[in-house]
Amino acid sequence: MYDYLIVGSGLFGAIFAHEAHKAGKQVLVIDKRDHIAGNIYTKEVEGIQVHQYGAHIFHTSNKEVWDYVQQFAEFNRYTNAPVARYKDELYNMPFNMNTFNKMWGVMTPQEAKDKIAVQIKEAGITEPKNLEEQAISLVGRDIYEKLVKGYTEKQWGRRATELPSFIIKRLPVRFVYDNNYFNDKYQGIPVGGYTQMVEKMLEGIEVRLSTDFFADREYLSGLAEKIVFTGMIDEYYDYCYGELEYRSLCFETEVLDCENYQGNAVVNYTEYEIPYTRIIEHKHFEFGCQSGEANPKTIITREYPATWKKGDEPYYPMNDEKNNTLYAKYKELSEKENHVIFGGRLGMYKYFDMHHVVAEALACVRAELNK
Repeated sequence: MYDYLIVGSGLFGAIFAHEAHKAGKQVLVIDKRDHIAGNIYTKEVEGIQVHQYGAHIFHTSNKEVWDYVQQFAEFNRYTNAPVARYKDELYNMPFNMNTFNKMWGVMTPQEAKDKIAVQIKEAGITEPKNLEEQAISLVGRDIYEKLVKGYTEKQWGRRATELPSFIIKRLPVRFVYDNNYFNDKYQGIPVGGYTQMVEKMLEGIEVRLSTDFFADREYLSGLAEKIVFTGMIDEYYDYCYGELEYRSLCFETEVLDCENYQGNAVVNYTEYEIPYTRIIEHKHFEFGCQSGEANPKTIITREYPATWKKGDEPYYPMNDEKNNTLYAKYKELSEKENHVIFGGRLGMYKYFDMHHVVAEALACVRAELNK
């Protein structure tokens, strides 16, 4: 008999397990995959740490969260500075003075502001009715057409004119020559990858891999006083109110016999006609390891957004009005549970960055242990 059965060995489950184990609780972690660490799983291939489920850059302004993860890994000084490719043009992201100079030839922040203001005025949109109108009313037509439209349509699987305006409440516009994507004080990637970080969290804890909770639900549920569930909340309740929507991803990874394929960790492809949203070159995540002398090979991954269906991996909750309303029904059910705790992106049906997951997991396990 265990105190906690934790379904899922991703960041939320691993932190809950670590803290509960540290408090003297008996913990069993199960995962339907054949590895730990969930979507932040990294695997060494050709001497390169490959982010198997897409790019994961840890960033936060929360010192408590930063100090917490430092217990389990040394972080490098990687800074996220993606590049956007539109046809044969390259632009820095997020939208900054380097972007505006390349697009319009402007040199000063005021010139850039004036250019955007003219385009917003020309559009004459007073009440945006869809995502396209919302984006144009924020950054003008040029930036929207080249850097927002195609990428967003691929990501969501719908045309921008069919997407609600509230999806883009704001767009990051910076009138400085700074390509750092995040505003956070702390940023980096664990040296040696995320998997070894999660391994340290799970030290001394029983973990059963390739174990599907739903394949033997009654038996597994009976093993513990409480369940911490980090899978899909609608699946837990057998979709009794209907299916929540998610976006899925497909990955196409190649080992290349060249030392440097694209010169950056992340290049976004913003035109709709190219089916993938970005290409990740994994060696660039490891600061100081990019040179050919260190490794004459490189590994790239093309990332394709996909419509989720049962059996696929769900990556992003579709937090539009319809799905949030449906989730509220499942949340109401979950609040009546005495023996089940729901956590993580899928259990709470909310898009979380990693630092949000850490904060949520710590708050959850502390509240539970202090009962």
